[in-house]
Amino acid sequence: MADNKDIIMATGRRKTSIAVVKLVKGSGRIFVNGKTLKGYIGNRPAIEMLVYRPLVLTETQDRYDVRVKAVGGGVVAQCGAIKHGISRALVKANEEYRNVLKAEGLLTRDPRVKERKKYGRKRARKRFQFSKR
Repeated sequence: MADNKDIIMATGRRKTSIAVVKLVKGSGRIFVNGKTLKGYIGNRPAIEMLVYRPLVLTETQDRYDVRVKAVGGGVVAQCGAIKHGISRALVKANEEYRNVLKAEGLLTRDPRVKERKKYGRKRARKRFQFSKR
């Protein structure tokens, strides 16, 4: 097991999902809630590419193992939070990665969240069905 100084931790967020990311020196494996990434998200290559994006840009995909605890939201939002967390952890590991990740917009938290329901409406903006007669 690695010492605490070898573990780099960061938090990523997206919608209502929170991902606590630990970067450990390793061979490039990603574990989410005790499962491998592929086992966690299933057969979704686009989402897998989304998670690996910060590692590919910084060319560190075979240098770190990533361990993640993700809670809240759905699988896709959790993967967005994981991507954000990995990006922040990589900047902690090496400040030189900041410019590359910032240019791709990976260090910015995605502010889009579900809009609240308004009274007199069915949802946030949808109206109840209108009947002329």
